[in-house]
Amino acid sequence: MLLSLPRTRLMKIQSEEWLRQAKHCFQTANNAFHPLQPTPSYPIIDTLGGAGLASNLAADGQYFAIFDDGHHKQLPRLTSGPFQYKTYAYENFKKSAPYAEGTGHAMKSAVIAPSMLYLLYPLNGNLERYSREQFVKDLVNECEKDIRGCFEAGAKRLSVDFTEGRLPSKKDSRNPWTGADLLEMFVDLNNKVLDRFSAEEQTSGSIGALVVIVTLFTLARYHIRHYYRRFCHKYWLASEKDKTSVYKEIGESIRRDANGVKQVVFIAVTNPLNPKIETADEVAADILEASKYIAKDQLGVTDDCGLSPFSIYVKPKHASPEVARYIAMQKIKARVDGARMASEKL
Repeated sequence: MLLSLPRTRLMKIQSEEWLRQAKHCFQTANNAFHPLQPTPSYPIIDTLGGAGLASNLAADGQYFAIFDDGHHKQLPRLTSGPFQYKTYAYENFKKSAPYAEGTGHAMKSAVIAPSMLYLLYPLNGNLERYSREQFVKDLVNECEKDIRGCFEAGAKRLSVDFTEGRLPSKKDSRNPWTGADLLEMFVDLNNKVLDRFSAEEQTSGSIGALVVIVTLFTLARYHIRHYYRRFCHKYWLASEKDKTSVYKEIGESIRRDANGVKQVVFIAVTNPLNPKIETADEVAADILEASKYIAKDQLGVTDDCGLSPFSIYVKPKHASPEVARYIAMQKIKARVDGARMASEKL
């Protein structure tokens, strides 16, 4: 049975739920940064606003990803120009800001990497009267606008979600773009945005700090070196299966001076695809192992991307989205406790 709710009632329920989840998150992560956003920040859709997809997007686009555990995400398809964001992350950030007042917690935000939004454009050929080159220019402008808007709204750290960075190496026949050798183009496209921010803008605590999130866990050794040598930004997230060999590779490749920015890697110490909750001891052991190969002032820890699902985001190995959110909070607590244990030893 489908229920029909007035939008004002829906927003009230949403806010109450967000406050409940935020309370749990604050209790597990102390003074860490939190993405305090009760509304989705994807720029191509306005679900809660009731408007849906932008008028020049169709629902039958490429798959963004087909994950190993069976779930997948599909993108819309751009049908005409110009490309513009439907919703900006800073708009949602401003709506979230009042919820954090008086909590003692700094706020962060997240934006989608231009490389993911590039996949909105058809893989082959050009749209009539809207070239790929013009699309890229519009895309970079919109991404820069979104990032600057978040910092102007008060975000202390901002993540550029580059999850697709690991996918070109999969060459999945079910997902043609992963076999189109787009890695070089992705790196160059994301750098076009990063190059618009000075080293000070990327690292200054008074302005904010840019965090580029790229998941490395399926990358070959060449690709890891390639990322660190080509990307010019400060922060990374890395998750991996063969941890020690990847830690070694990162330690040999990470730069102390990437165009004026000291690179930092955040290793992922929790696995969102597995409902098993890591222990603090396991987390601490991962950090201590990584510290053998990565300089301590260039090493941080985080949770892998995809940790907390949306209300309808079903993970095959989790009983329900609500259970998945509970598990996510426990994983955060294990990460914080484990990081504290490792820091005391380091």
